[in-house]
Amino acid sequence: MESMLKSILIVGIGSFFGGALRYSISALMRNIITSGFPWGTLLVNLIGCFAFGTIFALFDKQGSASSSWCLLLTTGLCGGFTTFSTFANESMHMLQNNNWSGFLCYATTSLVVGLSLVALGYWIVK
Repeated sequence: MESMLKSILIVGIGSFFGGALRYSISALMRNIITSGFPWGTLLVNLIGCFAFGTIFALFDKQGSASSSWCLLLTTGLCGGFTTFSTFANESMHMLQNNNWSGFLCYATTSLVVGLSLVALGYWIVK
């Protein structure tokens, strides 16, 4: 139980900083580019994916992918920065394991059902 609480706190700390960073970058991009296209979100998602892959690979290469620092920086910081990075990382693992059916099911369901549920939420409220 103590180990789980420690992990939750580590992820929470990282998520706080990731979320604050995401908000800052998105706000900055909205002030720089006023086209209406979500450039800030796109930029955050792409940076988050690259950062997650790089950080996880570095820890994995050292044999410390289960360390508190890896948890803080990947699940915490990158996860708070963008959940898309976690989605992309999980998808990548399925592809690396030649789990094509799992990947296609996960990716398709995440995108199609996720977008549908956002639309449903808007529809219900309006």
